[in-house]
Amino acid sequence: MNPTLARPEPRRGRGRLQLLLIIAVVLGPMLLASAMYRFDFWVPESRSYDGALIANGQGRDAIGVTATGKPHWELLVTAPHGCNEECRQLVYLARQINIGLAREAGRAGHALATSQALEPDYAQRLEREYPQLARYPLDTAAYSANPEAPAGPQLWIVDPHGNLVLRYDAKADGKAILDDLKYLLKISQIG
Repeated sequence: MNPTLARPEPRRGRGRLQLLLIIAVVLGPMLLASAMYRFDFWVPESRSYDGALIANGQGRDAIGVTATGKPHWELLVTAPHGCNEECRQLVYLARQINIGLAREAGRAGHALATSQALEPDYAQRLEREYPQLARYPLDTAAYSANPEAPAGPQLWIVDPHGNLVLRYDAKADGKAILDDLKYLLKISQIG
């Protein structure tokens, strides 16, 4: 008697079960993710940013700012009614955040957009102490027509394409803004 002939044939059911398990492991997560998106269940309510997200593709021109220069990430302070104390605090904060980026500071800049001329002593101070601060004119008609743009001074994070990403009011925490910008720079493939 030949021992190779006496061996029983392998069960085919076990191989099919393994194939079905492999397909389930590969397709299962994709099907679950699609169902979560389609039927809106198990979606986290938390968010990883601190400011107001501007997710509708608006650019600087939507808030009345026309900018020129090399494209980079920007901390833009807008002051539709002149640069009061809150505006000055945001300008200072934007500069400190830019410095806080450390080695990534070259990827971002800071700017001020105002509708009115600055007081002469403050304008001289900006020239002296903030040499890298870009200055832009602000069209108040376009700014006030935009529902995303509140009346007071605001700080905006703008991407290198000129799109508005996040908005902060004058009471915003500088550390939170810095964390948001660092995260954006980390995940960004542009600028």
